[in-house]
Amino acid sequence: MLPIPHPTPAQAAGGAAEESAERFLARHGLLMLERNYRTRLGEIDLIARDGAWLVFVEVRMRRSSRFGGAAGSITPAKQRRIIAAARQYLMRFAQLPPCRFDVVCLDGEEPTWLRGAFDAG
Repeated sequence: MLPIPHPTPAQAAGGAAEESAERFLARHGLLMLERNYRTRLGEIDLIARDGAWLVFVEVRMRRSSRFGGAAGSITPAKQRRIIAAARQYLMRFAQLPPCRFDVVCLDGEEPTWLRGAFDAG
């Protein structure tokens, strides 16, 4: 039997941030479909339904706003990886639902929800 690897402190903090964001979004009426959807092209932290909308959610946590905070940490390269993973996820649909890319930032006590933070352009 293989030993179960323990998460690093950063992985544990990231997992806690995703759980917090998931609870926050569920309280606001979103239905969670997937967590940590991974492809060879990228990863999506959360995938949810918001009414008719399919929402791809990136969760970002920063202890300090010194380098731009959580929102500032979503680089164009990161956006491209999320979009590529979303396109792969969407291949399972015969008819594409309306989609958007949201971000939940955890810079302080209360999460900040950025709806439509970026688009697939």
